Amino acid sequence: MNIAIIGTGNVGSALASAWSRAGHTISLGVREKSSFKGKELLKNKNTSLHSIIDAVQKSDVILISTPAMNAVEVAKSLGDTSHKVIIDSMNIIQGRGPEGFTNTSDAILAHTQTKDLVKCFNTTGANNMLNPEYHGAGIDAFVAGDSLNGKSIAKQLALDVGFGECYDVGGNDKFQLMEQFAFFWINLAMFQGQGREIAFKLFHR
Repeated sequence: MNIAIIGTGNVGSALASAWSRAGHTISLGVREKSSFKGKELLKNKNTSLHSIIDAVQKSDVILISTPAMNAVEVAKSLGDTSHKVIIDSMNIIQGRGPEGFTNTSDAILAHTQTKDLVKCFNTTGANNMLNPEYHGAGIDAFVAGDSLNGKSIAKQLALDVGFGECYDVGGNDKFQLMEQFAFFWINLAMFQGQGREIAFKLFHR
């Protein structure tokens, strides 16, 4: 797949590296080519640097992994997103998010042309995307959104990272639930002292 990565912080960098290893073509979309976080990603195969709008136009799938406060600004900077799949990996934490929205996915939908948007890769830490294996098995990812095409692509990309499974938790009405799930992980890892090396996996009896 041709994937644009908008946001080269911890999560964006981890996914860019994992997808590069899996053979996908990665276009890093940045505001300032001369100064951006994640320059080491250009050492990865199939990875190149572009303006945000050019990265989007070169790609079929767009991952947005910027601070939640910037969701609207970033959405407006993407250019024409018709027929593109957008994967939102952001979370509003402690009220720091786009004004007037309870989650980042709705903010992006309100400011882009595409309806193929899903929320995924937001419910665990970047460390678990760099290495999703615990006790010999991949941990689980989760995805929400109305777009069946977006879900299918997100699920495949989760498997390409090394997740054991990517579970469908519902439609657009579950965007906020996904962010609450993310805060549950953050609460355990950061505020309750469990540390970042924790993860979730769904078991069936």
